[in-house]
Amino acid sequence: MDELKADGYRNDVRDEEPGLLGIGINPSFTIGQRALLVQTDSGNVLYDCISLIDDDAIAEIRRRGGIKYICFSHPHFYDSMVSWSQAFDDATIIIPEADREHVMRPDASIQYWDGAPYELVPGVTLIQTGGHFEGSAVLHWADGAEGKGALMVGDTITVVPDRRFVSFMTSYPNLIPMSAREVTKIVDTVEPYEFDRVYAGWWDRTVMSGGKESVRDSARRYIEHISD
Repeated sequence: MDELKADGYRNDVRDEEPGLLGIGINPSFTIGQRALLVQTDSGNVLYDCISLIDDDAIAEIRRRGGIKYICFSHPHFYDSMVSWSQAFDDATIIIPEADREHVMRPDASIQYWDGAPYELVPGVTLIQTGGHFEGSAVLHWADGAEGKGALMVGDTITVVPDRRFVSFMTSYPNLIPMSAREVTKIVDTVEPYEFDRVYAGWWDRTVMSGGKESVRDSARRYIEHISD
């Protein structure tokens, strides 16, 4: 983190909608990913961790109520999690048992999770879907999208450039597609939850409305194409 700061990188903190903060790095670093902070009266939940946290970001997040829980879409975001936790009074880090082997820096703040739907604070639920990793998870925010519900997905489900559809991959760098069975499992797992908006792990990758229908339709389209 010190090297990034010395090279002129800083955090980019933006309001995504009332009660949701996006946190990225400027200039863009690595693949340009961002984290998301859900703000509630019962405590704030950080979904994914980026590689840098600077003093201005800490001050702004503290002004918004700090961080109570840290959770993840998948293990590629684990590297800086202990630093984020320590910056916010040892915020509890939630790691799925299924991905325990990917934790390279053990810490007392880490709580392992059995993968059952986990309501971290009222209205904010961590849902293990599998797919990209065995413990891959999405975060459902019932009050998001003006009460219609929002789903934070990282790249467990990826929002494609037109922002109307989503897609699925086992390995993005290697362009390895996901099986129809895994895609069906993801869609079935999120089906009980209402959501109109889907936030992926990048600034410009959000399905602003019709999110649940987009996930259903995209999965159907994906399975049809890989089954030919």
